[in-house]
Formats: sequence, structure tokens, C-alpha cells
Amino acid sequence: MSKEILNLEPKALWKNFYNLTQIPRPSKHEAQVTKYMKEWGENLGLETIVDEVGNVIIKKPATPGMENRKTVCLQSHLDMVPQKENDFDFDFEKDPIDAYIDGEWVTANKTTLGADDGLGDAAAMAILESTDIPHGPIECLFTVDEETGMTGAFALKPGLLDAEILLNLDSEAEGELYIGCAGGTNATIKFDYKKENVPENSVAKKIIIKGLKGGHSGLDIPLGRGNANKLLNRFLRFTVKEHNARLAYFDGGSLRNAIPRDAYAIVTLPKNSEEAFNKSIAEYEEIFKKELSAVEPNLTFEYEDAKNPEFVIDEDTQNRFIAAVYGYPNGVIRMSDSMPIVETSTNLASIKTDDNTITILCLLRSSVDSAKKDLGEMFRCISEIAGAEIILDGEYPGWKPNIDSPILKHMKNVYNNLFGKIPEIMAIHAGLECGLIKSVYPKMDAISFGPTIMYPHSPDEKCHIDSVKKFYEFLVETLKQIPLK
Repeated sequence: MSKEILNLEPKALWKNFYNLTQIPRPSKHEAQVTKYMKEWGENLGLETIVDEVGNVIIKKPATPGMENRKTVCLQSHLDMVPQKENDFDFDFEKDPIDAYIDGEWVTANKTTLGADDGLGDAAAMAILESTDIPHGPIECLFTVDEETGMTGAFALKPGLLDAEILLNLDSEAEGELYIGCAGGTNATIKFDYKKENVPENSVAKKIIIKGLKGGHSGLDIPLGRGNANKLLNRFLRFTVKEHNARLAYFDGGSLRNAIPRDAYAIVTLPKNSEEAFNKSIAEYEEIFKKELSAVEPNLTFEYEDAKNPEFVIDEDTQNRFIAAVYGYPNGVIRMSDSMPIVETSTNLASIKTDDNTITILCLLRSSVDSAKKDLGEMFRCISEIAGAEIILDGEYPGWKPNIDSPILKHMKNVYNNLFGKIPEIMAIHAGLECGLIKSVYPKMDAISFGPTIMYPHSPDEKCHIDSVKKFYEFLVETLKQIPLK
């Protein structure tokens, strides 16, 4: 079904996007797409550089008569978030994305689409291979591993780029220009546990919560969607106290920047508690559905009979773990005082048990550095009380808005002349690479913009077709009118 998107306009952009959908490129597995981009740039006869971490830089000289314009860096990231429906057999490291047209939108069959940031990549590629678009000198920077650590942006070295203007093509609302973003910190929490024998006369149950929407932990966090890990843990707290349940296994969520859509646990309980436990599952499903009816209409909470596990987690660690997860904050912490966006938030993204450790992954975001550090200390204090190891790392800076930015003024005028209105000027509660790039190239004047993408980081991801056309037209006109040096 994917090839039908080749008929969409602008054809040059959609052709490149289609080609990218055929190349597996989940975060931290970008070798294939890096190789493709290197060969693609070289085949165009353009200077192509691959740095030590896999970032690709392709440089194109100015078109005749535009040599005296400022150099522009078009920047996007090559990796995509790998999320799929639970019952869908799909390998993001091997299988192509099956994109298709659904009315006014392009979406994918039961997986993330990769429009974040494949459309930014495709737009830059269309500019690079164009022969009829006037522009000054262009440097295209395609980074790796933006979604799970901004590894490419962190590793960017000085001296590779000469651009004075940075156009980040990774925003997700057409008609909006972004001039700032939140910074972030990773929290990794570990509980070491001892194995204990399954209590005698026990039965095992697999508890499953699923059907949640999930989504982008920055963009979608103010929507109040359910967090599968927090909901499942809430029931565990109850069933441990009321039914003497014992925890053997917990598996929920995956990526730090994706709100967890599903989770399950294996518990054991005394046989004489089985009937009451089964009834409690139905009661909690009703509770969850009532609390989240407006945002999670497809939520289900259920159980299955399971085979008794080989062991259960020791009771002390089990109780400390459940109490800590109950106490860790999740969701919006504070709204911004200056703009109608989230200032500070956290996503309790993943909980996994292995042979002797429970590992929790969280992503803490804030546009205020002191608030981000304060949130980290909140997690540290809860972890210390609970006897868990915590590591706070991977910190990346926010991007401070500059309302007097020359490129902002230029692009507002270009957009108004094209479409008859002033674009919205925004900051975003998500991580953009602009802050990191500007820390290496502080003289760059930066703007982020893009087409309209809904539900990124989830299998519901889709992009609005008309917005892609407007986004590309705006990009082309901006480059035609880039100021003189």
C-alpha cells in the first residue's frame, strides 16, 4: 500500500519519504539509513561527511546569483520511534513501514509512521536534489539517535558547519514557529531483589492492562492519558494488601519518550483469595474506565490464569518497589507562567524485571533548569527512602527563546506573504536538538517548524497531507529569500 503516497504533492518530498519508510531505522539502529544517506549524497556529487557517531552532513553550494546569501543548515534526525500494536508481528530492525493514505492523512499499518522526523529528512533531501529552487549555501545535518538520547547532537563537533541560520525541521504543527524547547534528564532506578519460593497453596495470575493511547511524553503529556505502569502498580498495591499477593514479574512500557500503553504482571496468591481477586480485577477496571473515560475509551484491565512461576520477588523488595512506584510523580508537574504550555513533567516510561533486578526508566523534562534539577531530587529522595539505586544522566539543555531573532522576523514575513496570516510563535515541551547544536555553534540563529503530525511515538501516528505541502512551500520560499551575508 505504501507506493500510493508517491502520487502526493510535492512529489520530490514524498518520494524521499517513501524511500525512508523502506529502510529500517529505529533509534540506535541507524546503520542502514546512514549508509543510504552517504551513498545518496555522493551520487548527487555533493560533499558528504559521516562523523564518528553516524551523523550525516551533506553540503550544497548556492545556486547562481545566490552566493552572497547567509548559509543555512537544514537539520533533522534519521531515527524513528519503534512502537507497534501488541498483536502485530513486526521487526523494526528488518521490516519496512507500510504507510498508506487515510483520507486527509498518511498513517501506517499498526506501527509508528516515522513522519517524526522522516518528513524533515525528506524535505531536506528534496532541496538537496532540486535543480530549480534558488537558494544560498546549504548544509544539511541528519543526526542519529535523537529519540532515545540525542546521541548525534551531543557528539556534534565544532568546525563541521559554517551556517549562520539553523532551520530545524522537527516540529509537528504547521503554521507554528518554535523558538524554544524543554530540556531533559534520564532517571534510571534499580531494585535488586532476592528470589523466594512461591508460597504453598498458591495460584498464579497474569494481570494485563492494555488499550491505552500512549503517545509522545512531551507533546501528549498534558492530555492526561493513562500511564499503564502507574495503573497496574496501583492495583498491585491493593492486591498485595488485600489478597496477600506476591509479585513475580512486571513488564510495562518501553521507551523513555513514549507514554506506556500496556503493562502486565505475574502474581501469586493464596487459593482461598482467588475468587475475591478475580472480582477485584473487574472492580478496578470499572474504576480506571470511569476515571479515564474521556481520554482512554479502549482501556481494558483483565487477568488470565497462569502457570506458577519458578520464584517470587522477596517480600521486602516487592513492597518497597510498589510503594516507590506509587510515589514517583508522573505527568504534568507545572504549567508555564509565560506561555500556555507545560513547563515541567515526567514520564514513568518503563518497568522491567530480569533475573535479579527491577529496572525503572523515566524521562524528566522542564524548560526551567532549576525545576528539572528539583524534580530529579524528588526522584532521588523517594529512591533513597525505598532503598533503590538511582542514576540521573543524559541531561540535555533547553533552548531559550529569543523573541528578537532575525530569522524569526524574516520567516514571519515570508509566511504572512504566502498564506495571509502571521504564524503562531511557540515553545514546545519536548526535546529538540537546537539547544545542543547551539551549544556547539552559539552564533546560529535558530527556528524549528514542520508539518502537522498527530500522535507521534504511538501506532496512531499520522501526518496531515495538506500541511506537508504548505510546510514544504514555506521552506522553499524561506530559502529563496534568505537574507544577505
